[in-house]
Amino acid sequence: MSEPLWEVFVRPRRGLSHAHVGSLHAPDAEMALRNARDVYTRRQEGVSIWVVPAGAITASSPDEKDAFFDPAADKVYRHPTFYAVPEGAEHI
Repeated sequence: MSEPLWEVFVRPRRGLSHAHVGSLHAPDAEMALRNARDVYTRRQEGVSIWVVPAGAITASSPDEKDAFFDPAADKVYRHPTFYAVPEGAEHI
């Protein structure tokens, strides 16, 4: 039997989000974390690493995106089109 597959997420700097950087096989979480450090942060690219068993991830299907995300389309009040953004306001 082969080792479980782990998905690896790295946060490059404080204040940024973790991003998926790849996958690896390891027998347990501790070894997955160590292997992820060695493989994905060799040049000290990260400040935090997450490893998640691939089998624990549930995802929507891109083929069903219209039906899955359709309920959000009727909530136009969530879009910032009903007010003016003040001049000079950044990152809104």
